[in-house]
Amino acid sequence: MTLILLPPSEGKTGRSRGRAVDLSTLSFPELGSTRENVLDTLAKVSASADAYGVLNAGVSLKDEVERNTRWRTEPAVPVSELYSGVLYDALGYNTLSAGSKRRAGARLLVVSAAWGALRMSDRVPPYRLSMGTTLPGLGPLASVWRDPLSAALDAAAANGVIVDCRSSTYAAAWRPTGGQASKWVAVSVVRERGGVRSVVSHNAKHTRGLVARHLLESGKDPGTPKSLHKLVADRWNAELERTGPGWTLTVVEHD
Repeated sequence: MTLILLPPSEGKTGRSRGRAVDLSTLSFPELGSTRENVLDTLAKVSASADAYGVLNAGVSLKDEVERNTRWRTEPAVPVSELYSGVLYDALGYNTLSAGSKRRAGARLLVVSAAWGALRMSDRVPPYRLSMGTTLPGLGPLASVWRDPLSAALDAAAANGVIVDCRSSTYAAAWRPTGGQASKWVAVSVVRERGGVRSVVSHNAKHTRGLVARHLLESGKDPGTPKSLHKLVADRWNAELERTGPGWTLTVVEHD
């Protein structure tokens, strides 16, 4: 089965009331001890004088940083509603058909600095933490998560195509290896103008969200990178090339 990896977004939607997170109910329960360790450390850092520096957050984000200290009691939100921003707006989860939502529940997976990996039905509170952060006593979060995520996601990926819509910061926490790497396809987006190509960060997030939506709405489950390329090329100008152990699917946008 196809697995679509998404990054989180800085923008998150919370609730004023509701039940708190229950770690035992989250997908990938084997990540539980690492989740608790990261979140407890995050809470301590967020209550310290060094919070803004460690989290690379300005004082305008005071409320978000303080909310980290209450992760055990803050109302939890379904992941399908939690993240906001360019990619998630383009994905448009709430406007998907019932069938597409079922596929999203099985195929979409968000790699998170705080929670490791989440599915759309998981319920967690909003948080402020990037995978590029180094937490005192733990170290760089990509390194903290690498082994736990390998144990969890190697099994989740199984033999299906892995469509990677993450940024490099989040990809550093888990990359498929061995035989799985041959079905790992990173989605890249470039803009071509006058024969010259350039990377466009904002538009890349938007297009990746649209690609994820297209894959869900198609109802198809491409079994190979080449089949994935054919499916995406039905809508976009797309190129597939082998890059190291995996593949890169480049969507080319023209002005």
